[in-house]
Amino acid sequence: MTKGKLWLLTLMLVAGSAKAISAQDQDVGQTNFSMSCASCHGVDGKGNGPVSGQLKVPPPDLTVLARKNNGVFPVSRVYEIIDGRQAVMAHGTRDMPIWGFQYTLEQRVQGYPATAFDPDPIVRMRILSIIDYLNRIQQK
Repeated sequence: MTKGKLWLLTLMLVAGSAKAISAQDQDVGQTNFSMSCASCHGVDGKGNGPVSGQLKVPPPDLTVLARKNNGVFPVSRVYEIIDGRQAVMAHGTRDMPIWGFQYTLEQRVQGYPATAFDPDPIVRMRILSIIDYLNRIQQK
């Protein structure tokens, strides 16, 4: 293993340990939602984020997704919206969703060589954490 790769691996392990410790104290899904979704959908998910008034189409209330789907939270549909497979005009094109590549498997082309690590599990974890959070804030 080259010195550079060893340094990168050490850095990743240290960063991962720090993230794991802090993850115990915070809601990762809520944090990901706040960083990527709340500007439009609001911190409460009701569609009242700070930029929602500037949009041509108001963001939907994400707390009623299950109610609108006969009481079942639509996991697959929400996953495909977040990762860009199901187009939502306000999110931008599939090639460039509004949040960039952090929720798409195409993240690999953003400077992560396939030999360094596989970003797919990280992308899936980010998406599933948001889905878990959205499921927990559904109105009964």
